[in-house]
Amino acid sequence: MACKDVETPPSGSDDNGRTESIDLDQLGRQRPDVFPNAVYEVLFCSSLLVSMFMAEFFISGFNIILPNVSKALDIPKDSQTWPASVFSLVTGSFLLPFGRLADIHGAYVVFNAGLVWFSIWALISGFSVNYQMLIVARAMGGLGPAAFLPTSIMLLGKTYRPGPRKNLVFSLWSAFAPIGFFLGIITGGATSEYLSWRWYFWIGCIVTFVVCVASFITIPRDRAQTRAENAHVKMDYWGVVTIVPGLILTTFAITDGAHAPDGWRTPYIIVTFVLGVLLLAAAVYVEGWVAEQPLLPFDLFKPKYMARLSVALFFAYGVFGIFLFYASFHIGDFMGASALQTALWFAPMAAGGIIIATVGGFTLHLLPGRLLLIISACGFFVCCILFAFAPIDANYWAYIFPAMVGSTIGVDITFIVSNVFITTNVARERQGIAGALINSLLFVGISFFLGLADLAVSEDEKRGGTEGHKVAFWFATACSAVVLLIFATIKLGKAESELTVEERMQRDGGGEEKQSESAPQTETIATSG
Repeated sequence: MACKDVETPPSGSDDNGRTESIDLDQLGRQRPDVFPNAVYEVLFCSSLLVSMFMAEFFISGFNIILPNVSKALDIPKDSQTWPASVFSLVTGSFLLPFGRLADIHGAYVVFNAGLVWFSIWALISGFSVNYQMLIVARAMGGLGPAAFLPTSIMLLGKTYRPGPRKNLVFSLWSAFAPIGFFLGIITGGATSEYLSWRWYFWIGCIVTFVVCVASFITIPRDRAQTRAENAHVKMDYWGVVTIVPGLILTTFAITDGAHAPDGWRTPYIIVTFVLGVLLLAAAVYVEGWVAEQPLLPFDLFKPKYMARLSVALFFAYGVFGIFLFYASFHIGDFMGASALQTALWFAPMAAGGIIIATVGGFTLHLLPGRLLLIISACGFFVCCILFAFAPIDANYWAYIFPAMVGSTIGVDITFIVSNVFITTNVARERQGIAGALINSLLFVGISFFLGLADLAVSEDEKRGGTEGHKVAFWFATACSAVVLLIFATIKLGKAESELTVEERMQRDGGGEEKQSESAPQTETIATSG
């Protein structure tokens, strides 16, 4: 490694100021030194992108095969929501512990272990002989994404420094979520109609195994380096025993409350909800005042706008979850579309994800972050309000198509901008926790708000309503308005090439990261020479 001096004069000379800009821009565009050639970089990125793809694949497609699975395994109607929801519930609850494990042992071990575990339980799910076995297999499989999703963000955040190359990679990573969602629906519909629902799991197992091979070869082995750099980082066991069961019990109560025999007055719903809230309250106390190294340190939200952005993301991903579930319900049950037709109607989401990723990767450093966030919030608002007004015989091009376009604008732009901002403003030793936070907001947000929407729909049906799903869309519309209001107050700049957190701290003399734009006369940036 050689050192390259980047001059920044105290008075702001144009020539020298331009030198810093040019050097940082070059660093933000070049291939990271950990890759010997472009092939390794492509395979590395592909393994991370497809891991995100598979997580969405096993969420969306399962809803398509669920009717056939319910018939084959004699799943009672009241229990049919569990094979679908338990996967996301387990994933969302275990993200933070696995993020900390990655910060301790390195991303290579945790990421690959998650993929192997995921493929094994996908294989087992295909051999399920009763619904209890399927629920257990889905729950155990949910631990896989809990391991590889935060570590994939960690790997991207640590490998790519701020700049256009990082913007492009994160844009592609975000695009693979709607692509996985779309192909999950296609695969679920095709296997249900032409093969067997078991092949849905086995196809997923095969793809995940191929990803495992690529990741074992191309992901840098960082265990020794991580343990050396983060020798002081420890697991927060008190945080684990309060946060994980707290999230599981609370989300279970919210999700199942509408379907319990006596609704929210059902004893086990009351007990699980109260216990969950108490555990989460205990988690706040433990993380804030007891834990030596909190699982979710409060100073993670210290960078300007981090806390506000996290709240907005929680609402935004909740809106997206409501839209996905109830749009599928409206298209299939009210408009009479087949499984494959439903998948095709969702195609604009996949196509839009690819377009936004491609365009965003090359333009993210040119547009202000606040403008992009406002555009994404408008996308959420449009997709929800269109379905809220859509009649049963709605015209596809007038209602469904623009709603699908709005949804992909909303989720993809939000995902790209927030991922780049969070990973850029978090130190290397906390990239695992940052990745866990991002995905926790996604999975827990979806489960939480979907449970609230389900509760609103059930209450409407109890009062004699015949289009309760419209209540869900109006609820999502209101939540998207909240997202828009919060995003409008977040003044994010352009995602340009800039110093990393460590370089900024080095520049500022090893002290806390400063938010000002001022700089001393000389900055030393380590680059390959």
